[in-house]
Amino acid sequence: MKTTTPNRWLTLCVLALTQLVVVLDGTIVNIALPQAQQELGLTDGQRQWVVTAYALAFGALLLLGGRVADYWGRKRTYLVGMVGFGIASAWGGVASSGLELIIARGFQGAFAALLAPAALALLTVTFTHGRDRNTAFAVFGTIAGAGAAVGLVLGGVLTEFADWRWCLLVNVVFVIVGLVGGILFVRESKAEGDNRYDLLGAATVTLGFGSLVYGFSLAEHGWGAPDTIGFLALGVGLLTLFVYIETKVAQPLLPLRIVLDRVRGAAFGIQAIAGIVMIGATLYLAFHLQIVLGLPPLEAGLANLPLTIAIMIVAPVATKLLPVIGPRPLMITGPIVVAAGLVYLSRITADGDYFVQVLPGLLIMGVGMACVFVPLQNLALTGVAPHDAGAASAFTNSAMQIGGSIGLSVFTAVYTGVVAGAGTGAPTPEAMTSGYSAVFLGGALVMVLGSVIAAALIRGPKSALMPQGEPALHLG
Repeated sequence: MKTTTPNRWLTLCVLALTQLVVVLDGTIVNIALPQAQQELGLTDGQRQWVVTAYALAFGALLLLGGRVADYWGRKRTYLVGMVGFGIASAWGGVASSGLELIIARGFQGAFAALLAPAALALLTVTFTHGRDRNTAFAVFGTIAGAGAAVGLVLGGVLTEFADWRWCLLVNVVFVIVGLVGGILFVRESKAEGDNRYDLLGAATVTLGFGSLVYGFSLAEHGWGAPDTIGFLALGVGLLTLFVYIETKVAQPLLPLRIVLDRVRGAAFGIQAIAGIVMIGATLYLAFHLQIVLGLPPLEAGLANLPLTIAIMIVAPVATKLLPVIGPRPLMITGPIVVAAGLVYLSRITADGDYFVQVLPGLLIMGVGMACVFVPLQNLALTGVAPHDAGAASAFTNSAMQIGGSIGLSVFTAVYTGVVAGAGTGAPTPEAMTSGYSAVFLGGALVMVLGSVIAAALIRGPKSALMPQGEPALHLG
């Protein structure tokens, strides 16, 4: 494939737009949820599923989506993913019940699992090497990093000046642009050879994680309840069966050699922990800003930005430090710094001031997250054979989404337990604030666990922990 692919910069624009849509949809509804909950009559437990359904379907199906893109055709997969994503977004935007909205969000995540790997694979084969490739991936990566922040701000604008439903309906505009651009400028490509789908593996891992997350969501009614234990046990059983299947099939969805490596396994675990905090804890911060502090949607969206800004400012510094000190020190200290920020946030009060009680915590978290994110992709790809690079990179993203799904379910159980323990009937601002504080402290404990994992498992010479040459970014 020649680097001088015709219309390659227009192709980059189309694919970057796709990446933006997929990433921002993980956060755009966060600010809209209080309005959606009130209009559709969602309980606090159902409310978290509007976010969980998207993240769970996206994370659980991402590996299969990469295989489909490679085997069936990347452009074809991209276009089908776009159409499906648009239909699911429109359905969610006109949903008349909470169940409809949750199901639509699940379909959004499923089609995003086709879009994301197809877009990155197309970028990989369009820009094969040299300065153009570096520029293309820099643009793509920057948009991926800024997408969550864009989603929060755009969600705030649409919710405040239009309606929460436009947080989903706006995707139809992006989809139309992406479809036209994809048809005109994107070239087809696919992997050659004997390609077989691991459908049984895909089914067991998807149902396994789904059962696990649902079991955790039922924990708000009691950890010892039969349905809670039953779904958690079913999830563990299905995931165990998935591991067994992966040892037997010729072309596994997830080659186990990828995750059994000590360093890579630690990286995947820490990525899941980062997802727990970035998806779970930050959602409850959005609730505190709007429901307790009474910030309008736009202000609440802007109030979350310091976290992203701090990450973007510190990331270049961490990038320069990485080859000097290696990934281990960053991976140990980064989670501790994030935990310190969460402990600071746990001190919120119902009548507190954002600039005193929230802003410093977000900035501290941003510094720590930058130290985690910078070495994480390197560690996930260290020592990976070229044939496994796509699966390793895809599983890194899956780990964050699935970690966020599980974390959000557990945090919801913690929150509802604290609020119910207050015994005040309808939740008061003070009771809700106590629930949010418990969530932040839980997030801090999880981040400390991440630091312990890094200290115990990420070992070896600095040179051995840094991949040689250019890391493969293909997700297929």
